[in-house]
Amino acid sequence: MPDATSPPGGDAALQRRILELVGQLAAELRPGSAAAGVNPDDSLERDLGLSSLEQVELLSRIERATGVRVPDSVLGTADTPAELARAVADAAANAEPADRHSAAPLGDPVPSPGAGPEPRETRPPGPLPGAATVAPDSAETLVDVLERHAQASPDRPHIHLREDDGRERTLTYAWLWRRSAEVAAALRGRGVGQRDTVAIMLRTEAAFFPVFFGTLLAGAVPVPVYPPFRPDRIAEYARRQAGILSNAGVRLLVTFAEIERLAALLRSRVPTLSAVVTPEALAPESGGEGLRPARRPSWLTGGDPALIQYTSGSTGQPKGVLLTHANLLANIRAFRDGLDLRPDDVAVSWLPLYHDMGLIGAWLGTLYTGIPVAIMSPLAFLSRPARWLQTIHAHRATLSVAPNFAFDLCAAKIADDELAGVDLGSLRVLLNGSEAILPRTLTRFAERFAPVGLRPDALRPVYGLAECSVGLAVTPPRRFPRVDRVSPTFRATGRAEPSTEPDALEFVSCGAALPRHDLRVVDEHGARLGERREGRVQFRGPSAMAGYYRNPAATRAVTTGDGWLDTGDLGYLAAGELHLTGRRKDVIIKAGRNIYPHEAEAVVAAVDGVRKGCVAAFGVPDADLGTERLVVVAETRAAEPPRREALRREIVDRVAGVLGVPPDTVVLARPGAVLKTSSGKVRRAATRDAWRAQALDRGPGSRARQWAALVGEAARGHGRRAADFLLRSVYTLYMVGLLVVLTPPLWLAVRASRRPPAARHWLRRFARILAAASLSRVTASGLEHVRGLEPAVFVANHASFADAVVVLAALPADLRFAAKSRLATYPVLKTLIRRAGYLRIDRDAPSQRVEGADHVRAALAAGESMFVFPEGRFV
Repeated sequence: MPDATSPPGGDAALQRRILELVGQLAAELRPGSAAAGVNPDDSLERDLGLSSLEQVELLSRIERATGVRVPDSVLGTADTPAELARAVADAAANAEPADRHSAAPLGDPVPSPGAGPEPRETRPPGPLPGAATVAPDSAETLVDVLERHAQASPDRPHIHLREDDGRERTLTYAWLWRRSAEVAAALRGRGVGQRDTVAIMLRTEAAFFPVFFGTLLAGAVPVPVYPPFRPDRIAEYARRQAGILSNAGVRLLVTFAEIERLAALLRSRVPTLSAVVTPEALAPESGGEGLRPARRPSWLTGGDPALIQYTSGSTGQPKGVLLTHANLLANIRAFRDGLDLRPDDVAVSWLPLYHDMGLIGAWLGTLYTGIPVAIMSPLAFLSRPARWLQTIHAHRATLSVAPNFAFDLCAAKIADDELAGVDLGSLRVLLNGSEAILPRTLTRFAERFAPVGLRPDALRPVYGLAECSVGLAVTPPRRFPRVDRVSPTFRATGRAEPSTEPDALEFVSCGAALPRHDLRVVDEHGARLGERREGRVQFRGPSAMAGYYRNPAATRAVTTGDGWLDTGDLGYLAAGELHLTGRRKDVIIKAGRNIYPHEAEAVVAAVDGVRKGCVAAFGVPDADLGTERLVVVAETRAAEPPRREALRREIVDRVAGVLGVPPDTVVLARPGAVLKTSSGKVRRAATRDAWRAQALDRGPGSRARQWAALVGEAARGHGRRAADFLLRSVYTLYMVGLLVVLTPPLWLAVRASRRPPAARHWLRRFARILAAASLSRVTASGLEHVRGLEPAVFVANHASFADAVVVLAALPADLRFAAKSRLATYPVLKTLIRRAGYLRIDRDAPSQRVEGADHVRAALAAGESMFVFPEGRFV
């Protein structure tokens, strides 16, 4: 058996040791289970009930027991003890001697070549020399911002990127501009142009940044989407991403080589998707130095789309939030002013780049202000949370941000020896946002890391949402987070009366609205409420989204008549600061009482035997009772019937004791049954739908079965597209045949007409016959307004070559068309145009346009109505 001072032995011995460690952890988490009952091919999550955070603890134990440092990627790829054993064996075989007996090394970041012509020197801990160059407020677009930095300080470090091997690669502004220009040229070469959408399905890697800006330089719109994390959930991932890609109308998908096969299967579900490429295949890096001239779009302005950010879908189906350059820059500038950012600040982030906090808050925000940022992958943090704090120390960082769970994870999982030499005294702003902020989390984190220099007033709760770019409210500086204690009667009255009672409810202040933004709380009728009255939270400001992409109905649903946007959240104002209390769509109304799901979930999660963070509470209408039933789904590892029944009774008692009403239904589900978003938020609506469909305990199935299902669905998709193409081809041939049969009689009838009105009569009859024979129904509303009308000008935009036929078939008036003069040169058409008396106008020559206008006036004076396609071209 290997120990902490020797590498592991043979594969069999290593597998036995891994099984022993897995069994020990499972037994601790599920008292009474037999450690020997673990099999090599058991799923860590489905069969053994180990969540991703519990697998972090497992990997830590494996490393201590074997002395082998396991790659971060194992957390996302290994799902069985056997796979873990293979990963450890591979890591041991490839490890250098220095790699043993250590977790993530603490100290200065180690550079690696590739960001520029030469490797950079290792920089001692401390701020970068020289102040940052801040982009001017006159910058209209993100492209302007990057170009400004690339010109003003091309060799200044922009990103310190932690690679998978633990080394750091420094990316400069010049490198980012040059690579972005290369990507833009490659995209244009593939036909990607103005306002086309490009999906970016990349991990936290160097390629992400130039692909994002290269898309903007090409005039297209980037759509970041999260890459697959768990190989055993591949089918669910494919279905979800296909919906996003279809809604976005994506032309091109840029992804990494390992999932090209999966991405290619998505093509059968996404009709607009023309290609799936890797960054290297799209635009191989030239390795050149200096700035590459970029052919930036001349038409690009602040009002043009800069990003489509898909919401997490925690309460419903994902929607694409369309943000313009002006929206993003307004939010970044507001945050700069609200946080009082300084030129010598340094930031650290491990947040995913497909999420608004990581993409806009951590990266684009630091890009604008010229602040260097150290970026690591979410897996690097999850596998060893201490890396976050170690990186803050190594870079003497002053700024960072994370969701609430990360603060809890650090306080609970970081060992004292991992903090040796760490100094957090440089931290000035540590933001907590993206999910519900718990008072006890703030206190635990502040107390745990005060000995290593953390200042309590560095903790700054914030509130934001994708519909406001990223941020909306922030707490004031130099103040420990404010916790408001209110009477429990708040649940029934909606009045947040201050209370000192032991059972008082606690809500964390998220601060006041950012500069140049407004917040208000309104009742169900839209009337503004006073302080300490709960209601719907609404906002307005320059960061507000342009709308949900290709979803006007959803946009209208959240926009008020006077320009405010509804956040979907509930809260109240106290001393001008926002306190969130829940989500309006999730609130359960039972017998006239408001029940907040997150409160019920917190109560249930505290029950011993329930998996933390794996509880969903939701309401289900009950027509017989005339109210909603409260349903609680809780994941558990308990398998014995007596233990499960005791657990069920305890959940009912706890919920009834705290909330005053018992749950109507308690569902004890397998691990992994509660559905979550990519960012870890509980998807209550989706879990409710799965419960209704009795699908909570089905599981996703084996990987082989999921891949087989995906291939089958892809084949069916290709079949549907082939059938659609065949039908279109048959219909096209049918229409060509109709034209061949009907056009000669029309030409003869028009040719024989002595007067233009007679020719126009035949053309109108031809249009109606053709419309009927084409199996198309032409309908028109408002015809009563044109009957008996004086001579008028009818105007319409072009949509297709069938426009004139549709107009002739639908309108009763004897119309004369104003046609392009070029049409009069075509066979058949020239006879029809001339005999019908249609006007021929040359739109290219100014003098002829004036002459054409004179002809239109003359026709109107003669009592004839005109029909004009004013723009003259389909584009």
